[in-house]
Amino acid sequence: MTIHKILIAVDDSKYAENAAEFGFDMARVYKADVGLVSIVEPVIFPAAGTDTITGLSVETANIKEMGLMQLQSDSAGKIIEQTTKKFGEGLQVTRFTEYGSSADGIIHCSHEFNADLIVLGTHNRTGLDRLLMGSVAEHVVRHSTIPVMVVPLRESESQ
Repeated sequence: MTIHKILIAVDDSKYAENAAEFGFDMARVYKADVGLVSIVEPVIFPAAGTDTITGLSVETANIKEMGLMQLQSDSAGKIIEQTTKKFGEGLQVTRFTEYGSSADGIIHCSHEFNADLIVLGTHNRTGLDRLLMGSVAEHVVRHSTIPVMVVPLRESESQ
């Protein structure tokens, strides 16, 4: 198996940072280029109407939504920049910011980057939390057409 390009999914969690460190180390071993992706998921606002608490019109939801999307986009860019500075010295790094579903965005970027491997962390959600939130890692593993490495965070590292 030849690995020329590794796509690493990052967010602002310790799980993603752990996976990023692992992915960058692999890139050095394989002399591979790295793609870093951070996903901006849309925030759903209620339809325009009257706020039941204040009684004021909520016609500015679109303005608030646009501002929040820009904040999320800026945050994604900072996460990618910080991760690159921390782990990417000496490596070719391509940056991706996707909008939409995390799992689908990661898979889309893997195709766009022509990655040979996807590396991502897992939040170790279980029970009701997993049922409600789903598992990004599980979705990527099930739907990716290339190998996916899910890097767990050891219990000693999460404290």
